[in-house]
Amino acid sequence: MPSAPQPRRGAAAPEARRPAADPWRVDLRELGRRAGSMLELQRTLPAPGDWRVELIGVPTGADVRLRLRLESVMEGVLVSGEVEVPVAGSCARCLEPIEDTLELDVQELFAYAGSTTEATSEEDEVRTVEADHIDLEPMVRDLVVLSLPLAPTCDEDCAGLCADCGQRLDDLPADHTHEVLDPRWAGLAERFGAPPADRFASEPGTPGTDNPEEN
Repeated sequence: MPSAPQPRRGAAAPEARRPAADPWRVDLRELGRRAGSMLELQRTLPAPGDWRVELIGVPTGADVRLRLRLESVMEGVLVSGEVEVPVAGSCARCLEPIEDTLELDVQELFAYAGSTTEATSEEDEVRTVEADHIDLEPMVRDLVVLSLPLAPTCDEDCAGLCADCGQRLDDLPADHTHEVLDPRWAGLAERFGAPPADRFASEPGTPGTDNPEEN
């Protein structure tokens, strides 16, 4: 009896040659196309790396929790439910780190190919059923990214940073100020090592305190 052919050296195993299953794709064969059929879906999936705006976004690989209901309707599959996702970034006023969780409601129709909805809509206006599958990732990505604030804050009343020292104003005392030195006195103040308020208390062009008789 001839022996079974040996795999070529370096050839990948059949499992390795199969494309990895996409966890964001949902098989609709269990749902079927009978109007009114319903399927509950709960999944926790890893976030891709591009769900963000400039200052805040979803950390790559973070858990995205989906609690969805898939309903078969005449024109396609209606997806509705909730999406929960963590976000992290920086405050637009004081640059402090921000962490939060978004809880978002979603409702989206995935139209069947050849349906009236698909035929009368622009390509980018409607999501479609691809064979017996739908891809949830673009829907959830758009929902999350459009919900991210362009100027996130750590607190609604965040006062930001001090323009002179760069410290967070909310961490400074209420009477925090910076004395402004007239640039004409800066060189002398540095030379004598004394605060300008002590050496040059008078206004420019008026007699100084050290020489009251000066004209």
